[in-house]
Amino acid sequence: MSFLPSRFATLGCTVAAVMYEEVAFEETTMSWYFRWSVAVVVAACACGRDTSGADEGVRFSKRCLMISPNEGCAVADIDRDGTMDIVAGTHWFAGPGYIPRPLREIPEFQNDYLQNNGDHTYDVDGDGWIDVISGGWMISEIYWFKNPGAEGLKKGLKWKQFLLKDTRGQNEIFDLHDFDGDGVPEIFVNCWEKQAPLVVWKLVRPPEGEPTIERIVLGDSGSGHGYAFGDINGDGREDVLVETGWYERPSGDPFARPWQFHPETALPHPSCPCVIADVNGDGRNDIIWGKAHDYGVYWWEQGEPEANGTTTWTEHLIDESWSQAHAMAWVDIDGDGQKELITGKRVRGHAGRDPGGKEPACLFYYKWDPHQERFVRYVIGDFGEGIGTGMQIRTADLNGDGRLDIAVSGKTGTWVLINEGRR
Repeated sequence: MSFLPSRFATLGCTVAAVMYEEVAFEETTMSWYFRWSVAVVVAACACGRDTSGADEGVRFSKRCLMISPNEGCAVADIDRDGTMDIVAGTHWFAGPGYIPRPLREIPEFQNDYLQNNGDHTYDVDGDGWIDVISGGWMISEIYWFKNPGAEGLKKGLKWKQFLLKDTRGQNEIFDLHDFDGDGVPEIFVNCWEKQAPLVVWKLVRPPEGEPTIERIVLGDSGSGHGYAFGDINGDGREDVLVETGWYERPSGDPFARPWQFHPETALPHPSCPCVIADVNGDGRNDIIWGKAHDYGVYWWEQGEPEANGTTTWTEHLIDESWSQAHAMAWVDIDGDGQKELITGKRVRGHAGRDPGGKEPACLFYYKWDPHQERFVRYVIGDFGEGIGTGMQIRTADLNGDGRLDIAVSGKTGTWVLINEGRR
């Protein structure tokens, strides 16, 4: 039996889920049956576990929008009604009620994957309507899907697909990031091949014909699974971190000459993305990362550089009680002016073959405590609730109350998590 994207079950109610085990389709009744296994979990104490005391963190109302193997999502005002909507693979969900609307078909592979390694929203053709850009793991093409506009959205039409480019690479994930500050994001491709060059693609709108992208090589000293953007060496310029090390951005035009490679930050299969931020307030940016296909979330404290400028690092454990911290977000989720780390389990990454790959989903945020000099863990979706991540964690004020909300999509469902404020 295989998934049929057009028949994914769409749930309009708030649900409390447990660990996803298997989905089966009964052809005779044309209905979906979801088999779930309840996992009773006693979590071991970890460095970030203690949340005792008066501050119990942010409350979230939780709603599952759809169950499917899709692992990408995005947030944007798709229908231009002033309300944020959610894109998740085969569907987009019209806010504020999150009514499901069709978007596209997505091929399946390996029984529990859809060929979608991320959803990204941008007005590709400049017509004033937000489009969707997407690719996949086992394909090297990047496509964009044209928003059909007011009438097409109202009728529930599928979006037309256009090829941006065959990148001819192994794409773990890609991201939209404005490297040159012209207001138009480039497509940054994170390739899981360590020997691959570091490549971005610049959007081009020719006078005639459809939009396309042009290849720019930033450096040829390696790439690999995982990435982050941020100023590593404190020179005021934004650098790029990858699995094999980091690339130093040159002064001036970022595309005019190669970026210098530094190997001292090589990490074992880190998150997509990691975080570059000054965790402890010492004036130097640190690295927050997780093992995307194993146990462990860490932060690397940056020390004084060596005499030749080589950066130095000390590793600190944040949490090792769960595995597959594939996606991360660094935002102020509790509204106190200090950013927190949001991350969670990417359920059944590598089809469940990773360490802990079939253990229950979870989603947490971690807050830095400057007095204890450690991260404190707060629950967004606890073990057994069925709330985890896929390839992306999206945050935005979905309901206009001034608080950041969360959208995630993974193999335990597409979830919208509304921030109800601190307890």
